[in-house]
Amino acid sequence: MELLRSRLSVLDIAFSCSQSSNFQKYYSELMVWNKKFNLTRIVDYSGVQIRHFFDSLTIVQALNSELLKNGHFLDIGSGAGFPGIPLKIMFPGIKLTLIEATQKKAIFLNHIVQTLELDSVSVYNERSEILAHDPVLRNNFDVVLSRGVASLPTLVELTLPFCKLGGLVVAHKGTNAIGEIQDASNAVGTLGGKILECIPTNIDKGKHPKYLVVITKDAPTAEAYPRRVGIPRKRPL
Repeated sequence: MELLRSRLSVLDIAFSCSQSSNFQKYYSELMVWNKKFNLTRIVDYSGVQIRHFFDSLTIVQALNSELLKNGHFLDIGSGAGFPGIPLKIMFPGIKLTLIEATQKKAIFLNHIVQTLELDSVSVYNERSEILAHDPVLRNNFDVVLSRGVASLPTLVELTLPFCKLGGLVVAHKGTNAIGEIQDASNAVGTLGGKILECIPTNIDKGKHPKYLVVITKDAPTAEAYPRRVGIPRKRPL
């Protein structure tokens, strides 16, 4: 994990031998399970370190030290565990909930949580449109994360209902981040949010610009949202 280590040093993050070992186990298990479940198209060692592990951890640029110490995080559409699992490996004091609608991916998530012996991690195999109306989960999280799930106008409807007042949504976005922010302005306002910033992460040193879009929840989200399964994607606000 020397490539990951060198990239993290740019963010003033250092990891221990046990954390390095966990990332190595994560990579190994991902490759084994990928043959059965097709979890990722990125399989080369350096690619996983940069485009999965490091890309996930760039989120620290949007968070303060208190949140990284003991915040309550939700990762929506977690897939193979990105960005939530790398964040939990590096910052073990956080509480983490993973939502993944695809059963085979949720099975892998439970497996990797057990294999890495990560505590205070829960996995839900269900659609976020349904879980966002669960009183145990709604308005409950300090930070809601999402990477590669949907365009921002759709994504804010799937994420902001889970945020507590004053909480954050942090979305990994690609080269069209600014355009997505403009398209999502109505949805963000309708759902009680406010765009705080758009942070360039530059994981590929300028070749494929990526950004963190940070949204704060400064007003309650109406109980009608999110709408029923599939509607936020078909008819964005």
